[in-house]
Amino acid sequence: MNYKNISYMISHVFLMLFMYLFIVHRYSKKRTAGVCITSFLMLTTTDFLKLNFFPESQLCYLFVTIFQICVTQFTGVYIARHRDSKLLFIGLSASNYVIAGSVMATILYIWTNNMVISIVGSVVIHITILFVLYVRIRVICFRFQERESGKSWWELCLIPVFFYCSFCTLAFFPIKLEDNPQNIPAVLLFLITMFVSYVVVLRYLESESERAGIYWKNVFFESYINGLESQYSLVEQSEHNLKILRHDMRHYSGMIDALLNQQAYDEIRNVTAHIKAVSDENKIVKYCENLMSNSIISHMMEKAQQCDVSVQLEAAVPRELPFNDYEFAAVIANLMENAVRCVSEFQTKEKRVEIKIECDKKHVLIHVWNAYEKEIMLDAMTGLPKSQAGDGHGLGMQSVQAFSDKVGGNIGCYCEKGIFHVLLFAKI
Repeated sequence: MNYKNISYMISHVFLMLFMYLFIVHRYSKKRTAGVCITSFLMLTTTDFLKLNFFPESQLCYLFVTIFQICVTQFTGVYIARHRDSKLLFIGLSASNYVIAGSVMATILYIWTNNMVISIVGSVVIHITILFVLYVRIRVICFRFQERESGKSWWELCLIPVFFYCSFCTLAFFPIKLEDNPQNIPAVLLFLITMFVSYVVVLRYLESESERAGIYWKNVFFESYINGLESQYSLVEQSEHNLKILRHDMRHYSGMIDALLNQQAYDEIRNVTAHIKAVSDENKIVKYCENLMSNSIISHMMEKAQQCDVSVQLEAAVPRELPFNDYEFAAVIANLMENAVRCVSEFQTKEKRVEIKIECDKKHVLIHVWNAYEKEIMLDAMTGLPKSQAGDGHGLGMQSVQAFSDKVGGNIGCYCEKGIFHVLLFAKI
């Protein structure tokens, strides 16, 4: 086994380590490690073809490299919990970081012409790069993989693609770095540029994401505060009206006594019916036991009334929830708002929304259904309705999807006989 074989093998070890450490796993640690080891063996085996059997064949080098790229990216896709464009970005970035370590090993060998120093230096450089990335960006990578994003990362994937192609052109193909050492300064500057670019881009994306998160939290709390204000106003008005009713009760009592003496039972019924009507009008509506959810529902019901939308609601939400109150209330608000907005545009159809919410310590169920006029397009990947309002819209359903993923639930959307259904169910 020559120097190149050892160098490539070391690179593949750290490539699989990067995959293992920086991708959120779909399977157990043992199974994930097994997949990574299998991929490592496939990459190492194919290295013998281009390094030992066909060392002078550029065509073999090209096809083996393409095959190894496919194996590497498939490994990331297979072990990942979230299979989307963000995963592709992580997988392509892994190849870049590893090739950076390989290039540095080659440069050490050119400078020292000593295989031992080159191999040891290669291991040290790989460990250093992996450690720095582990400390600096691993948490950011995990956060982005777990977070539901409204934007695609396909454009960002071009960054590692062009870095990788540039590295290969400068250091390996068609002219190797050993044959053209004049490229070493350019390669070193390119390495520095790559690392700085990645850190800056990821931190910028994180700050933008946090800013957007703060904005939506403010929107949610505004709705929550409005709901509390609405309830407080209703309580004040009801207290005032009930004070008047209590004050007038002695007059109603005297009136009933007089009507009893006259045996005017129909009139008595009218008086009692009036008293009951006044009491019902001033009854505080409590939709559920949970304060946060009740406030949001109250606010959304008020919005529905303003839009002349009839909402039939069944809500069984306990005071204590097995998950975050704010996130659950935001799910209810998003689903109700989408349904009310849809039917509020009707000109001839009945503006009606039906909602069923059940929640306890073992499960949660939310079912919202309403009629629709405009065609609803469902995304083939997520199964969620596509927003036709352009950028910045459709984030409500993505928020619902993120909550469903967090509690291990399933969310389904479907159209049936002119009725659009959204169903979220999770076992706790």
